[in-house]
Amino acid sequence: MAWRIAITSADDVLINQHFGHARWFVIRDLEADGTSVSLGRREIPQVCGPGDHGESAWPAVVEALKDCKALITAKIGPGPRKRLELAGIPVYEQPSPIDEALNMLALYYKRAKVRQPAAI
Repeated sequence: MAWRIAITSADDVLINQHFGHARWFVIRDLEADGTSVSLGRREIPQVCGPGDHGESAWPAVVEALKDCKALITAKIGPGPRKRLELAGIPVYEQPSPIDEALNMLALYYKRAKVRQPAAI
């Protein structure tokens, strides 16, 4: 079984979205060898809108991430990072190509001995 990872990306190639401006998460299943399979996008309400910091968006964002092992984003503020981490979703800032970031995350998980989820 793979680690499910959420990514903020405007183009499904680069991690190039600020968390608060994202309108969807790219979802990938990451294997221990760094390869990944795209599961498509999950639409979310934008957390940072004009004059609003998205309090009403949070339940939908957390719901969209509930099966994800981590979130990789280009940038995130300390408040949203803390909220996600308190919900059990580690956050990594890595503005780079998605495949490169996923390879680095797989290496980190391997070194840290993070177990892949069991098959259901």
